[in-house]
Amino acid sequence: MRILGIDPGLQKTGWGIIEYNNNALTYITSGTIQTKPKDTDPYRLAFIDAELAHIIGTHGIDSAAVEETFVNQNPKSALKLGQARGVALLAPARAGIPVSEYAATLIKKSIVGTGHATKDQMNIMVKTLLPKSGTLQSDEADALAIAITHAHHGAVQSMSVRAS
Repeated sequence: MRILGIDPGLQKTGWGIIEYNNNALTYITSGTIQTKPKDTDPYRLAFIDAELAHIIGTHGIDSAAVEETFVNQNPKSALKLGQARGVALLAPARAGIPVSEYAATLIKKSIVGTGHATKDQMNIMVKTLLPKSGTLQSDEADALAIAITHAHHGAVQSMSVRAS
């Protein structure tokens, strides 16, 4: 099963693809979709959508996972993150791919063992679990962590739902 993890953001959307087979994880590819700050928000969202559609179409994705939105103190930032998150949910759903959502604390606990892990701890564990991933940007590592969490918590459910 190929799993796409998505760490949404209006400026940077991280994505990562893993293969999950018989409890084994294999790194496939990852990257960051970076929008231009000078572009309008609708154009930035359309760009993220087009890039995710291309990634989904190119890599034969079976299941996708997105990080749930956390409450942000800045309402304007929270709204922009919510809009990017909506695109991250829409792109795989439009392609007929099941999409799951995971809280940041569950992702951290699944990868590091504690719900309050730091970015550095997360990055180290993702590299340990996916040694072929090489050097990763923070958003890529987060997206791969989301995909790994889905492999451990939701992939079997997604397969059974899709088969019915």
